[in-house]
Amino acid sequence: MDQSQQKSKLVILLLAIFLGEFGVHNFYIGNIKNGVIQLVLGVLCLGIVSWIWALYEAIQIYQGAVTTDPNGVPFKD
Repeated sequence: MDQSQQKSKLVILLLAIFLGEFGVHNFYIGNIKNGVIQLVLGVLCLGIVSWIWALYEAIQIYQGAVTTDPNGVPFKD
């Protein structure tokens, strides 16, 4: 496996916490569909709904419930 394809778990968590309302963390890992949905929700709902969604995703990644990107490449610690 090419290590350059692995995404940093720390970067994902920071993006989800600070820019999650715009879906930036999903764009980073390659989950474009969810990124676009969060971006639209962030603009239309003033970010509350999409930020809660991003926070939930950050918790899932932190706890280890989500360990790979959409292509099956594991996150690096």
